[in-house]
Amino acid sequence: MSKALALTLGEPAGIGPDIAIAAWLKRRELNLPAFYLIGDSAFVKARASALNAPITVADIKPEDASAAFPDTLPIVKTGIATTARPGQPDDSSAPSAIASIRHAVADVIERRASAVVTNPIAKSVLYRAGFSHPGHTEFLAQLSAAVNGTVPHPVMMLWSPDLAVVPVTIHLPLRDAITQLTTDLIVRTARITVADMKSRLGIASPRIAISGLNPHAGEDGTLGPEDQSVIAPAIATLRQDGIDVRGPLPADTMFHAGARKTYDCAICMYHDQALIPIKTIAFDDGVNVTLGLPFIRTSPDHGTAFDIAGTGRANPSSLIAALRLAARMAASNT
Repeated sequence: MSKALALTLGEPAGIGPDIAIAAWLKRRELNLPAFYLIGDSAFVKARASALNAPITVADIKPEDASAAFPDTLPIVKTGIATTARPGQPDDSSAPSAIASIRHAVADVIERRASAVVTNPIAKSVLYRAGFSHPGHTEFLAQLSAAVNGTVPHPVMMLWSPDLAVVPVTIHLPLRDAITQLTTDLIVRTARITVADMKSRLGIASPRIAISGLNPHAGEDGTLGPEDQSVIAPAIATLRQDGIDVRGPLPADTMFHAGARKTYDCAICMYHDQALIPIKTIAFDDGVNVTLGLPFIRTSPDHGTAFDIAGTGRANPSSLIAALRLAARMAASNT
């Protein structure tokens, strides 16, 4: 029997527990891959009761999760009691979320799980507890150093069946994103993207579209020099690598249905340039994928939604898509 996916608890006061429970309830209807939730089983039972969700849970070892999954929601303990109420993070929130992430990464590195799927965290809650990383991705990169002793350069991909995008710069103020954009960063991001699309998404020859930075891709330098001085040299280098790449392309014409058929991934220069189109096209079922790590990691493409936690209104579609994509990537990676 194949290894199960390791699903983190996320922020316990958020909708992560809700959508994990909802996904498990749909396991037979949707033929979902086996997963186990890493957290406090008493907490999960209490949340399920509050949601009137007819589930049973079982504390198991990761290697027993696939066998248990059809009949019970498998839980792997972290040893941390979780007490946060829906919408109300407490002193147990940060330790529970962090321990779940650590446990998931250890399980996949030690080959007890096939991939990591992470539920949403609340960065502000973690920061108040002394968390020193900008976010999930950077923490995962640090933890992955256990594999070969080096911290990799992680790349964020947002994926859906209709569009995949990668921002070169991520969580930066726009003025900082422009100053930190370099030819080397674009080349590194594209190389990692192409390598993982080949090895983990099963695309033999990925077609890459690279956006410009300025309106109309700079209009031959009249609307800004970066498209010619920074982005074009990166594209030339990537072509020398044998990568099928086009650009710099005007971002405002890259994302209509006809254009999307001409490439497998759009690499964009900053956060909103990439995320606005995919969240418009695939708001409910987009998946956040971290490329460049020595293990597979996917995540729902949404936040903790404190305002609806514990109400039963949380939509599990993005988590379900993340579970399916993680299983697909794990199968391609074997």
